[in-house]
Amino acid sequence: MDAALSDALTSSAQDREISATVRRERGRLLAFIRRRVLDAAEAEDVLQEALYELVAAHRLLQPVEQAGAWLMRVARNRIIDRFRKKKPELLADQAVEFQEDDDVGGLEDLLPSPDDGPDAVAIRDMMLERIEAALNELPRDQRDVFIAQELEGASFKELAARWNVTVSALLSRKRYAVLYLRERLQAAYDEWLED
Repeated sequence: MDAALSDALTSSAQDREISATVRRERGRLLAFIRRRVLDAAEAEDVLQEALYELVAAHRLLQPVEQAGAWLMRVARNRIIDRFRKKKPELLADQAVEFQEDDDVGGLEDLLPSPDDGPDAVAIRDMMLERIEAALNELPRDQRDVFIAQELEGASFKELAARWNVTVSALLSRKRYAVLYLRERLQAAYDEWLED
């Protein structure tokens, strides 16, 4: 009888500890996942898988000491597993169509957040170095429009007036720059997924 009572108390304490961890880490973990998984439903699936592993570890009497870091590692592994299961699609193979008023997102959206810790900072620095090298390989007109638009925040209309060229010419130049950069940086992106 005492063993049954002890098991019930242990289970109840585990449930409280798991619930507290989930409440504390869920938002940050979901934000971490959403930066890497664009589809909201898929991101929620990864979140649930990570939380399930937390519960399973506690049930197997293998409590997790640093739950936040542990959950991030589990989520990262699940994301990598999902990428490996999908047919690889080169970034350069994806259609890139720009319109004058498109908000295609900035370079910042493609890089790991420095808030994700020292590994993310190292990856971010490495990616920025590779981006800079790839930018230097572009023809000058493509590089100039990419830098002015992405890094300086200039609109296509502003650039057309400044350089006395058509907006469609600028759109074309940026499209070619983005296609080249995607192709050039695919290897770095693949390395990041494997690490």
